[in-house]
Amino acid sequence: MNIAFIGLGSMGTPMARNLILAGFPLAGYDLNSNAVAAFAANGGKPAVTAQAAAAGADAVILMVVNAAQAEQALFDGGVLDALAPAGTVVLMATCPPGAVKTMAARVEKTGRSFLDAPVSGGVAGAEAATLSIMVGAPKAAFERMAPVLRALGDKLFHVGTEAGQGATVKVVNQLLCGVHIAVAAEGFALANKVGIDPKVILEILSGSAAASWMLKDRGPRMLQDDPAVTSTVDIFVKDLGLVLEAGREAKAALPLAAAAYQMFLATSGRGDGAIDDSQVIRSYDLLNRGQP
Repeated sequence: MNIAFIGLGSMGTPMARNLILAGFPLAGYDLNSNAVAAFAANGGKPAVTAQAAAAGADAVILMVVNAAQAEQALFDGGVLDALAPAGTVVLMATCPPGAVKTMAARVEKTGRSFLDAPVSGGVAGAEAATLSIMVGAPKAAFERMAPVLRALGDKLFHVGTEAGQGATVKVVNQLLCGVHIAVAAEGFALANKVGIDPKVILEILSGSAAASWMLKDRGPRMLQDDPAVTSTVDIFVKDLGLVLEAGREAKAALPLAAAAYQMFLATSGRGDGAIDDSQVIRSYDLLNRGQP
């Protein structure tokens, strides 16, 4: 199976490398020339445009930033027209379910298949090929692409037969992730307010019923003034925005997601959008102490 990979960012580059290591012929494209060079160094075939990467491919994987970029590549950038007539589009970016459904309908109208297949696991999961992949697609299309997807993640789920269902599972995941980070920051802020050592709080909570994966991962970084960036504040501004959009589409009330979104948005609005997402705690510090 000849595959085109569009979007060689911090996750796309290791994902593409894992496909190459698994033996799949891979052409790739990204707007960033350095990313394309890294892709070529990993054994991929670089292309000068997204359309050139997709020329005659059996499948194209889109690991772009958002739905707008996916639509631009597919419909304006010539990717869909360049794909083989019986080819498959695999959308792995985090996008609103409604936008995914619309995209899928346009792709399927041409006789090609569409997999709604967002991922979770971050850069570490992309590097180690341990991503969780949540697929909404007809069973036959899912089974055809399963060997490719298993080269990218060790947790592959067929969540439904319709495009948009994978995207919905992903936004639910991001809802919980964002709220868990925000509520952990809120808990630390309360402890700080009354003078309790946050290190003691972290140790207690990490071993109690209040523990969560996010607390154990982000909690230690919340206690640092300038932690290394593993996921930015702006990623959760984007993703919680998608959560709220999905809620509007489904007419589902999401008050906790809305509150968490406002805290990440406030942090970004002060110019801290590119710092580690654990630093949403700075917004709580400002609310409670009136200073950074």
